[in-house]
Amino acid sequence: MQATYGNVYVAQVAMGADQSQCLKAFREAEAWNGPSLVIGYAPCINHGLKAKGGMGKSQAEEAKAVECGYWQLWRNNPALAAEGKNPFQLDSKEPDWDKFQDFLEGEVRFLSLKKAAPTEAQELYDACKAAAKRRYQTYIRKTQEDWSIQD
Repeated sequence: MQATYGNVYVAQVAMGADQSQCLKAFREAEAWNGPSLVIGYAPCINHGLKAKGGMGKSQAEEAKAVECGYWQLWRNNPALAAEGKNPFQLDSKEPDWDKFQDFLEGEVRFLSLKKAAPTEAQELYDACKAAAKRRYQTYIRKTQEDWSIQD
């Protein structure tokens, strides 16, 4: 929502997925002469990481979240709009949607639902994936906006 205001720097990052994108976002946020918001994906103990090593593998979990499309990396820098450039930059690569459910099932918070209510869980998994795909397509459309300055 803040990215739509036009005067707020907003970025979505995951350090374990792309450290340089994360650092770039923090540098741009700091340089912006106005409000800045950097949203970071950070698994917590309540996610219940199934990977051997648990929370010690949180950065690897961040990379999986981005790779499968659960989480996207992007930056919206209002300074670019003033130059006639698109302020929205999608830094994520095309997700591997085939890995989406494996990602969900790698966390206890999702896996416990599957054990308790398998039919409903699959419906919710599918809805979550569909929502992630819609969000990604929205980001793709935003990268294609024409921000050139017209006289």
